[in-house]
Amino acid sequence: MRAQDLEHGFYEWDGDVLVLNILGTPMAKKDVILKPKGNQLKVSVKAQPQNGKATDYMVSFLAKEFGVSSSDIEVVYGRESIHKQLRIKAPKKLSGGIEFE
Repeated sequence: MRAQDLEHGFYEWDGDVLVLNILGTPMAKKDVILKPKGNQLKVSVKAQPQNGKATDYMVSFLAKEFGVSSSDIEVVYGRESIHKQLRIKAPKKLSGGIEFE
């Protein structure tokens, strides 16, 4: 599934929920949030892409980055794909040097 356009390209706000389109890269050298590419935010994680484990790992990583618990992040689609959409409930901090208006 391809990422759908959101209000601000790779993200939009739905009340206090931050909706993000993610372009994930598993098996990276380090966990990092990179710059947006088109309508997706690039996120690399060290985890192996086996049965959605890299996505679960990414959710844990992003939970720390955004100051929420893993249960506050919903994977809308893309659990076993590099193209994902996540919903982050009431992020406490905005991470990665990315500006979220």
